Amino acid sequence: MATEVIMPRQGQSVESCIINKWYKQKGEKVAVGDILFSYETDKASFEEEAKAEGVLLDVFFGEGDEVECLKTVCVIGGEGESTADFVRVSPRARALAAKTGADASCAVPTGANDRIMEKDIRKAISEGYARTKQGDGSPASPAESVPSLESASLPEYVPPMEYVSHTESVPSLESDSPPEYEDVPLSNVRKVTAKTMHASLADSAQLTNHSSFDATDILNFRKTLKSIEGREDLAKITITDIIVYSASRVLLKHRNLNAHFQGHVMRLWNNANIGVAVDTPRGLLVPTVFNANKMTLTELSARSKELIDKCKQKTITPDQLTGGSFTVSNLGGFGVEMFTPILNPPQTGLLGVCCIIERTRNGVPYSAMGLSLTYDHRAVDGADAARFQKDLIVYLENFTINLLIEGAI
Repeated sequence: MATEVIMPRQGQSVESCIINKWYKQKGEKVAVGDILFSYETDKASFEEEAKAEGVLLDVFFGEGDEVECLKTVCVIGGEGESTADFVRVSPRARALAAKTGADASCAVPTGANDRIMEKDIRKAISEGYARTKQGDGSPASPAESVPSLESASLPEYVPPMEYVSHTESVPSLESDSPPEYEDVPLSNVRKVTAKTMHASLADSAQLTNHSSFDATDILNFRKTLKSIEGREDLAKITITDIIVYSASRVLLKHRNLNAHFQGHVMRLWNNANIGVAVDTPRGLLVPTVFNANKMTLTELSARSKELIDKCKQKTITPDQLTGGSFTVSNLGGFGVEMFTPILNPPQTGLLGVCCIIERTRNGVPYSAMGLSLTYDHRAVDGADAARFQKDLIVYLENFTINLLIEGAI
């Protein structure tokens, strides 16, 4: 019996996925566990394995096509088996089609996700084009078997045009000279990032406050951790971990920055679910450390590294990339002294962490670290944002003492 392969739903917020590559072609034999195709959401990549053996009878979408979740992508079955009925059909509609001999694929779907309902089969029969056999089992007449122009639907899949670089179509004057330019298609991650960032700036009133703090205490703290033998978990704690940990404690006192702006409603979160920006070969990903305020420093560090590894190994799930109430982005490692982060809507705040600059105060040198806080002015006033930064700075400059008081290492 033929088996349909549907596009999985990877996460509650995912409505569609893009097919990256087919590993099996129509007509090829398939074994259980074989990779049929790879696909990606706006953030993560996956591979779909065959759950039945047989022949890949039909493929309904090509590489680069966007496919709605739960829609049939291909069909596996026996050699020569028909796939005409492998459209999404409700049980009642399928039973009616079997009883009347109607071809369900000729019906125009009106149900959710292009699902053919019982009424669609009845309408197709009444219009005289869905019955495949006469009452005596003989083939239907052309008038009965050929769809009308009004009811005929467009083909489900039109193969995408092959990408051709302009450098290949425009000959250069000198055959050995390099091309003047190359057009590179945007990845799905880059497309989504571009769309999200543009919408963020267009739909919110963003403002950035820049400040700095004395990083001497957190630098000495990390130095101490690295000197402790037999505790690799402590040695792996990073500056980003310390900033995220500190922000998770201070945010609870500044709820408008630990929030989602939803037009006429502010959703104020009771826990700090902090997104951590990660640079990957596929582009910017922001996994969420849920309930960061309830974690010890070592727990938070371990969870952050787990999520970062998932991002880089392409095993992160969409649900792990959503739900953040605040975001931290660290560009200090690149020597950035100051920048203007763009909000991750509907969040109302994003903290940019900058590099360390050696400064002097009253003739005494110290290590200053910059903090750039972007906030949505519709939800947060400038003074409130400044108060959050001030409290965060006080917490960071006294980090060791705060950690000892809380006993949360």
